[in-house]
Amino acid sequence: MQDTLQQEIDAYLENHWEDVVSDMDALVRIQSVEQLDAAAPGAPYGPGPRAALSKALAIAERMGLDTHDCEGHIGYADLPGVSETQVGIIGHVDVVPAGPGWHFEPFAVTRQGEYLMGRGVADDKGPLITALHAVKFWRDRGEQLPYTIRVLFGANEETNMKDVAYYRDRYEDPVFLFTPDAEFPVCYGEAGICSGLLTSAPIEGGSIAKMEGGVAVNAVPGLAQASISSPCALEPGDKISLEREGDELLVCAHGKSAHASTPHLGENAIDLLASYLISSGCLAPSEEVFLGLVRKVTSCFDGSGLGVQAQDEHFGSLTAVGGTIRLRDGRLQLSIDFRYPTTIASSEIEQRVDEVARAYGARFEMQHDKTPFLMDLNSPAVRALIQAYNEVTDEQAEPFTMKGGTYARVFATGVSFGPEKPWEEKPDWVGSMHGPDEGIREDLLKQAFAIYVRAIGELMELEL
Repeated sequence: MQDTLQQEIDAYLENHWEDVVSDMDALVRIQSVEQLDAAAPGAPYGPGPRAALSKALAIAERMGLDTHDCEGHIGYADLPGVSETQVGIIGHVDVVPAGPGWHFEPFAVTRQGEYLMGRGVADDKGPLITALHAVKFWRDRGEQLPYTIRVLFGANEETNMKDVAYYRDRYEDPVFLFTPDAEFPVCYGEAGICSGLLTSAPIEGGSIAKMEGGVAVNAVPGLAQASISSPCALEPGDKISLEREGDELLVCAHGKSAHASTPHLGENAIDLLASYLISSGCLAPSEEVFLGLVRKVTSCFDGSGLGVQAQDEHFGSLTAVGGTIRLRDGRLQLSIDFRYPTTIASSEIEQRVDEVARAYGARFEMQHDKTPFLMDLNSPAVRALIQAYNEVTDEQAEPFTMKGGTYARVFATGVSFGPEKPWEEKPDWVGSMHGPDEGIREDLLKQAFAIYVRAIGELMELEL
């Protein structure tokens, strides 16, 4: 049985892999970044997510699945089974902005060596299309499965997950669900995630005419810049470049982007910029004070500068990332992303950070919060997925927890399930999800296809 299944998997990959890549490319070409100021009926998150959702549903319909559009919030495609009980697979078609620093076209799939490059190839258009083709594999087999498979296409994962809130208000959860939007082997728990805004007192007589850093709250920024109107004579520094723009001097800090769940893999450009500007002697006192507070966040990522360090046995230590900085309406604002364990609550984080902020004449307000979640790592469904993974990879891997946030946490029963393998080294020119030059190894997606096919088969043998 297993040998026959592997032969069928290999045949599908040989005959249809270019279709898989073509479907990925069709989605990646759509700039599906949230644009709430352009929201409309049927497009609650803007035209980009709307267009990507339409394309994903069209691909699923072409495969012969039963599709449904939930007023632009989310969509789904069913492979009906003997029972209406659902096994769910959910991914998302929205992406974070491309941001600066790309060496490849961000909104197209480019083959470069062993890698596919483009915004969304790893997060999450590439994995979603791979999983969708795994469902098509079972449809093409021609046998009706015991349970219905429902593939959900989210359109608001990168910001607020309001798509899933809309769905869950109107539909029952699948009895079990996984999302191909994280790492292998199987993640059975996710740390708490909260984020808020640190806002300065009004800046009076400031030298900073403009300030922009980072493209997403949930990413370590790789670039930050400020336009300085002060006549101070400045010199370029380590990872700092200068460019004259009329009467202003543009100061650019070049760090390394990374996902906020893995801040140790990045270098925060906001911290580099803040440190340089403070040492320049060009700032007004109110600017220098606030950037000193900013450095309490950005110079480390364990929250110790804000007095919120914490840890537990499941998720390890809390992390804090200053993701974006802006000058708005005469005030500087820094967003902070926290990934927190079970030993501290978001309300306590907010209270402690605000106390520190007030000592600098600033304030902090929490804006979003998702509490930690844990599944039983020995549940039959989790064991079925780890078995599928180990069968394909010939490993003896075990489930793990992480600081990332996926759709799994907002359903009653769910896990995240690949396809990233963070322990594998990538070439320097391959970026991470949320960063420039996002890329994923093509053979890794092929392996993920085989794992998802087997996982579906394993789940169908359980009493759910």
